[in-house]
Amino acid sequence: MHSKSLSRLGRKGSHRMAMLNNLLTSLIKHERIVTTTPRAHALRPYFDKHITLAKGNTLHHRNLASRTIPERAMVVKLFGVLGPRYEKREGGYTRVLKLSERRRGDGADMSVIELVDRVGEIRKAKKVGERRKGGIGEAYEQFKKTRGKGKHPGLDWLW
Repeated sequence: MHSKSLSRLGRKGSHRMAMLNNLLTSLIKHERIVTTTPRAHALRPYFDKHITLAKGNTLHHRNLASRTIPERAMVVKLFGVLGPRYEKREGGYTRVLKLSERRRGDGADMSVIELVDRVGEIRKAKKVGERRKGGIGEAYEQFKKTRGKGKHPGLDWLW
C-alpha cells in the first residue's frame, strides 16, 4: 500500500480517531502527557493541524476544531491561549522525549509529548529561526572548507 503515512496503531479507523481526539484533548488540557511512543508520534501532526486552525481564529476554524475536540473548554483554551502563543512559530509546536523506563506489563516504549514555549518545559525551545549549533552540519561545513586533508578523522566516512 503506497502513500499510507498514518500509523494505524493496531485499531480500526473510528477507534483510532477517538483515541487521537482524547489524546489531543489531554495534551491541550495538561500541555504535557505520557503515552506510548507510537501514539505520541501519531499525535504530533494531528496537533499541529489544530494549532494551525487556532492561529487562523475564525468561526469556521472554531467549528472545525470543535468537531474533533469533545470538550468546549479545551476549544476555548486552544483558540484563546495556544493560538496566540504560537502565532510567530511556523511548526514544531510539540516535543517528543523518549523515557528510559518501559511500561510495566507489556514493555511498551513510553514517551513524554509536551508543548514547546511553555512554563515548566523539560527542555527549552530554540528561538524561532535559530539553528542548532554543533552536530554533523557544522563539522561538514568545516570539512568542505578544508576539503578533507585528513584534519577531521570523525568524518572519514564522508569520502
